[in-house]
Amino acid sequence: MPRGPRLDAPGTLHHVIIRGIEKGRIVRDDQDRKEFLRRMGELAKGTGTGIYAFALMTNHAHILLKSGHQGLSTFMRRLLSGYAQYFNRRYQRVGHLFQNRYKSIICEEEAYFDKLVAYIHLNPIRAGLVNTFEELALYPWSGHAVIMENVHYPWLDCDYVLQGFGNREGAARKAYLEFLEEEMGIDREKELSGGGLVRSQGGWSKVQSMRKRGEKALSDERILGGDDFVREVLKEAEERKDVSMPEARRFELFNEAIELACERAGVTVTFLRSGSRSGRLPLLRKELAKKAVNEYGLSLAEAGRQLGVTTNAVSYMLRRT
Repeated sequence: MPRGPRLDAPGTLHHVIIRGIEKGRIVRDDQDRKEFLRRMGELAKGTGTGIYAFALMTNHAHILLKSGHQGLSTFMRRLLSGYAQYFNRRYQRVGHLFQNRYKSIICEEEAYFDKLVAYIHLNPIRAGLVNTFEELALYPWSGHAVIMENVHYPWLDCDYVLQGFGNREGAARKAYLEFLEEEMGIDREKELSGGGLVRSQGGWSKVQSMRKRGEKALSDERILGGDDFVREVLKEAEERKDVSMPEARRFELFNEAIELACERAGVTVTFLRSGSRSGRLPLLRKELAKKAVNEYGLSLAEAGRQLGVTTNAVSYMLRRT
């Protein structure tokens, strides 16, 4: 059965799994690993994507993230296509590097967030890349080392992860580590990466119990969560079934919005893009930046180019908004 379209909206929690084509390597050395993570971090910052856990393996990678203003597809397309071009140039190869369709699972945060963080961060141990928790804490290609403060990736939101384990940082980190040790003894592969009803209901044992009680539940291979959560996600997706507008048309409409806003404000488009901060220009740019990202789906960099400011300036405007 063909897979359905991806489900997404800004702020949606996803477990993303990336695999090399025909189980091939996606990194060959530490330079590749650094490049992959550098690109992921910069894109996360530029698109407002929150990253909470990751494990970069040899022929695949796991990422736990919340999609930003531009959605998951834009973030993943830029990450995978950009890195593949780098990889092919470096090794003088041609063709696909990744499987054509990465796997993304929408996750019910309250029920699964901590389990997903543990599952992803334990991957290097389960794959034999490291042997102990002490080695895992120093392994630089997994988010666990960042949470343990041995590696610094500012784009990984450690505070968000640790807040689920306690109010004080030290105690929360200790509780997090104890939770990982408990999860090491539990096989959640099918529960967190499987499909259909088993995954949506959180495991085969729950499905069996429901069947004994004569209960039925809605499920979807793209969603990890209970019946109510699955229904809510699918309902929202149905309400958002608008056909995507071509990028060229979005640019055209946004430029029309710029011209109209400038006309109403009594300034020229050239003056808006001049970088001047006089009069109402800062407020006008902020309003247009918000419209560019939220209504027209432009990237922060694209919005900045249209408004004559830097990507960081647009990011700052949106944070202030």
